[in-house]
Amino acid sequence: MMKLAITSLLIGSAAAFAPSASTGASSSALRMSETTTEETTTTNGEAIIAGEADASVEESPFVPAPVTINGWAADASLPMQGLPGAVAPLGFFDPLGFSKNADLNTAKRLREAEVMHGRVAMMATLGYLIGESTPTITYGMDVHHTIANNQIPEVPGTVLFPFFLAINIAEALRASTGWVEPGMGPLFSLRETYYPGDIGFDPIGLKPKDAKDFANMQTKELSNGRLAMLAAAGMCVQEQVNGQGILENLGF
Repeated sequence: MMKLAITSLLIGSAAAFAPSASTGASSSALRMSETTTEETTTTNGEAIIAGEADASVEESPFVPAPVTINGWAADASLPMQGLPGAVAPLGFFDPLGFSKNADLNTAKRLREAEVMHGRVAMMATLGYLIGESTPTITYGMDVHHTIANNQIPEVPGTVLFPFFLAINIAEALRASTGWVEPGMGPLFSLRETYYPGDIGFDPIGLKPKDAKDFANMQTKELSNGRLAMLAAAGMCVQEQVNGQGILENLGF
């Protein structure tokens, strides 16, 4: 009987230190909760990364289609954005690389400067010949009068003032037609819809309607302007060297 009681006590004491089924279930539930949390965090991280990737794709800049003006549309793959002016036999001639890698605004500014200087040079070439080799109000019928380089100091101020005033007005109108106002955009920017040199002055309607014809006329104007710039520079240097008028130097 005593042995049976002792055996019962030992079995009861050992059962007190054995893990219960509820404790094991709680531990398993805790481990499952931790795993679920990790999976949720990982899933959210992947979702955030995917969202950032989508945002980077959506933020790609929008490139508008080039504006077509007088039949010309800018083409970055061509010299000077595809503007006319390349003439045989040299073709596109830019040995110093002024237009290399020029963006659209730079190409338009270069062409604007070339066209305007060419037009001034064509008028200057005629001015050299007419001003010093034909009868004038100032010098009368003597056709071998003061050379063109020295005429401006001899012109009265009452004549020069309206002359230079007219030049200033013409330049202001040209600037307001083709250039972006200061403070309304980057400095030295031409308007998006402005074609270099086309200020809308065509009193006798010489501007062609067809795009190809317009490009041909623009090329002719550029060619004559380039020649006139060289001619005007040569006339100026020649008169400074020998002090004779252009036609007088040629024997006329």
